[in-house]
Amino acid sequence: MSSEVDDDISNDSDVIIKGSDSNSDNFKESKITPWEVQGEINYDKLIETFGTKPITPDILQKVQKLVGDVHPLLKLNYFFSHRDFDWILNKYERNENFYLYTGRGPSGMVHMGHILPWLFTKYLQDKFNSKLLFQLTDDEKFLYNQDRTFQEIKSFTYENILDIIAIGFDAKRTKIIVDTKHIQYLYPLANEIAKRITFSTSKSVFGFTHSTNIGMIGFPPIQSAPCFLPSLIEGKPTPVLIPAAIDQDPYWRMTRDVADRMGYYKPAQIHSKFLPALDTSGKMSSSKPQNALFTTDDPETIDRKVSAAFTGGQPTVALQRELGGNALECPVYWYLRYFFDSEVQSEERLIKCEGGNLLCGECKSDLATESKSFMIKFKQRREKAKDMIQEFMYDGKPL
Repeated sequence: MSSEVDDDISNDSDVIIKGSDSNSDNFKESKITPWEVQGEINYDKLIETFGTKPITPDILQKVQKLVGDVHPLLKLNYFFSHRDFDWILNKYERNENFYLYTGRGPSGMVHMGHILPWLFTKYLQDKFNSKLLFQLTDDEKFLYNQDRTFQEIKSFTYENILDIIAIGFDAKRTKIIVDTKHIQYLYPLANEIAKRITFSTSKSVFGFTHSTNIGMIGFPPIQSAPCFLPSLIEGKPTPVLIPAAIDQDPYWRMTRDVADRMGYYKPAQIHSKFLPALDTSGKMSSSKPQNALFTTDDPETIDRKVSAAFTGGQPTVALQRELGGNALECPVYWYLRYFFDSEVQSEERLIKCEGGNLLCGECKSDLATESKSFMIKFKQRREKAKDMIQEFMYDGKPL
């Protein structure tokens, strides 16, 4: 059983994208892999390189028709690329429900860049009444991070579970899978997948080398397994949609390549961009705590991080008034746009910034205020989540 789109497996796990910034013809390189994202990213070129499709107005209209509204992250093009999202919508229109599947590699604490796709996943669950499998790849993060002990990964896994539950997913339709805890449910499927993938293909897709540990070489089928688990749960081929950042795409291309041979639908995907780090336009990272706002940050920490954030403003107030700022190069602007401003507010902020009628301090003040309010409420839900963990754990039973 398959969708209408066929995929080519190509050697792009270590993708180098060359793209120009918005102010010049100078070219800058970015690196995008499932484990590392560096540099400024040209998303149009990334679509071309990965062979995905852009989210079109027709797709937005279809979503509007089916569920009555379009999430701001779709309208604002934060989710910008897809494989078979249109096919999933057509399936739903013909009364065939789909599962959602997403995940988290628990290598550190959760920051705001992580939860943006999760908020969108909740929207999809609410609007399409979808069941959700949420995978925590604790095995992968232990194998990949040479300086992390398994006890550290286990601690991060627990903390990340609290964040996932705090998003507000429906406990009756959401199950969390921790690889090392629930491997018995994944391993049979992972073996079926692994049997159909050669090392040559895996090496091409993921860029494995002679120095790659054999645990990492054997890991990809485990991340693929939840794509087909819904079909076993439901007892029939079941469509699956994966909302996730674009850097995880190599896993799903490999998975789609074997789906037909295993008798399943190819998993569909909808890809997000990356929330920029506070000090640059590059991706926010858990490994650089000063560059990100974490769900556990206290108000004083948020104030300090936002105060020190990079902006697209001019060196002096006088030049800002005269020349205006560059909002599109400013992480503070993007935080406000994706999290807190309405569409109208965001457009007004852009016009005022570029026209010299808005100072960086004003935007930083807005971001600090909104972030602190958000975190206070999120921490309250996070605390309540401590009593709900078992309710969300996968137990092999139908959802």
